Amino acid sequence: MTVGRISFEPLSYRTVGFDNLFNQLDSLMQTNIMNDKFPPHNIIRLNDNQYVIEMAVAGIKKEDIDITLEKGVLTIESKAKLEGDSNVHYIYKGIGTRAFTKTFKLADSVVVRGAEFKDGILRVGLENVIPDSQKPRKITINNKINFDKPELLTE
Repeated sequence: MTVGRISFEPLSYRTVGFDNLFNQLDSLMQTNIMNDKFPPHNIIRLNDNQYVIEMAVAGIKKEDIDITLEKGVLTIESKAKLEGDSNVHYIYKGIGTRAFTKTFKLADSVVVRGAEFKDGILRVGLENVIPDSQKPRKITINNKINFDKPELLTE
């Protein structure tokens, strides 16, 4: 398993059940990064479990932005508006209003908490909700392994 110059081979003998993760990393590394620069965005970590994606969308109306979540992929997109005010003659047009699509791969435990649009900035709130079954737990050493019943959490 090699992505560009990165090799995941040393990890393959220390992991179990991560085959799909390596395929996802490979797919992310092959994404065309040049087309991913517009519109500019920030990813902010508020704390260990909460994040905000901020996107500069000046010149775009909130009605023209679609946000969808499907199979762990958050997609934010806007279609270009070709119609414009024919009375406006731009000497320089630096505010981009072209169509865009941005995608973010979310972990299975990340949920979208909402979105807001204010002062030309789109903000999408995300939270990593870790189920109790995936939180750290103490495993008791017994005389035999019982595959019928999972080990119960002991405190």
